[in-house]
Amino acid sequence: MKLPDLTELALRNLRESILRNSLTTVGISVGVASLVAMLSLGIGLQQLASRRLMKSGLFDTIVVTSRREPRNFGRDEDRNSPPSADSRLLDEPSRVELNRLPNVIEANPDIRFATELRYDDKPYLTTVAALPESSQSTDAFESIQGHFFTSDTAPEAILQKSFAAELLGRPHNTGANETSVSELAAPLLGKELIMSYAQRETSPNAPAPAVPGTASTLGSENAAASYSVVSRQQKLKIIGVVDLDPESMRGPTRGRVFIPLKLAESLHVMQPTDLRELSSSSGDQTLYSSVSVRVKDPAQIRATEDAIKKMGFNTFSILDATRSLQQFFAVLDLFLGIFGSLALAVASIGIVNTLVMAILERRREIGIMKAIGASDLDVKKLFFAEAGAMGVLGGFVGVALGWAIGHVINLGTNIYLRRQALPPEHFWSVPWWLVGAAILFSFVVSLVAGLYPAARAARLDPVQALRYE
Repeated sequence: MKLPDLTELALRNLRESILRNSLTTVGISVGVASLVAMLSLGIGLQQLASRRLMKSGLFDTIVVTSRREPRNFGRDEDRNSPPSADSRLLDEPSRVELNRLPNVIEANPDIRFATELRYDDKPYLTTVAALPESSQSTDAFESIQGHFFTSDTAPEAILQKSFAAELLGRPHNTGANETSVSELAAPLLGKELIMSYAQRETSPNAPAPAVPGTASTLGSENAAASYSVVSRQQKLKIIGVVDLDPESMRGPTRGRVFIPLKLAESLHVMQPTDLRELSSSSGDQTLYSSVSVRVKDPAQIRATEDAIKKMGFNTFSILDATRSLQQFFAVLDLFLGIFGSLALAVASIGIVNTLVMAILERRREIGIMKAIGASDLDVKKLFFAEAGAMGVLGGFVGVALGWAIGHVINLGTNIYLRRQALPPEHFWSVPWWLVGAAILFSFVVSLVAGLYPAARAARLDPVQALRYE
């Protein structure tokens, strides 16, 4: 039997019992819609998590530390790596070398220090962190009241919400009585802070001092290099207030007051790593506790980490922490797919029932077809064509229905989020590969469901079929 004749005959048979076949197709559509809706939820949640990580500024970031750091002692090390005590120092030349690696956008030192700030002639002890200019593109500063730094050397400060409340003498409430960022920012923007800090002044050829508050370092040629600690002050203009939770901060956002990175570098603030120069050979080079390396593409994270490890440093990236998260989403998608497929399995029973009823109704027709030369394979093809047609049509309708269900639920959820004063989110995604896979899966399930009816129809004896009333 030729394909055009087979198609025409199958469509004619489907039109003759249009109500029953339509109900069967609707059952397939509901099954496909359930499958698409559940899988699109899992995919959407995974994409939402990826977007949040990307916007956090950490997804494309590698934190580099020296193997001489005390917190790194006892960690598993590569067999080809030198011992921790003989590893490289994370100093300025090392940072420059990291910055020159392929696929690296920037390598910024982690500058953070505890200090005293004076506001309205009152002292406040807090933590100051330095931010690079690229931080303004992260989600941490999306809802800033005021603005980001006007330049990377401007004497300006951005305050964390709880510290802003502390400056104004207001309790940092949570829940319904929480003070908004805009209420805290209004009386603070444009005001001045005075930051007191300890500055490190280097004297390359001076003899090693023996007074408290100073330290010395011997160079590779035993030439003494020393530095002294001098108390300094820096005026800072408050230009913004951000709503950040100090307990959940990571990277450079772990602080309560933020200043530009270049400004912090120019101040030469005394760091805890400076004390370790007593046993180093770095001369007057500044040591860093860690350096944040940003890559152009998150896909290059692993290759960049390997290159940094070969330089003799330890690395950590958010990809290391999200491996369990990726595994969780894989298991979630699997279970959602299984539960979504149950409805399609139930729909396949409807296909079997519909085609079996068609055999009983069309026994004489099948007998005539076989009497005039139709083979068993031709009869099987006819029933497979009918089952496949219902599966494909049900697949298309089911995908459209699942897409509509997802958007309605997404819309309703965003309305709820707005009422709770939360930003809207898009957590439903139907990629093209899911559309194609759902239609193909529906077609395959329909063909499998048509196996028994097709085999039963092909086994009919034409003589007995012609006698059937």
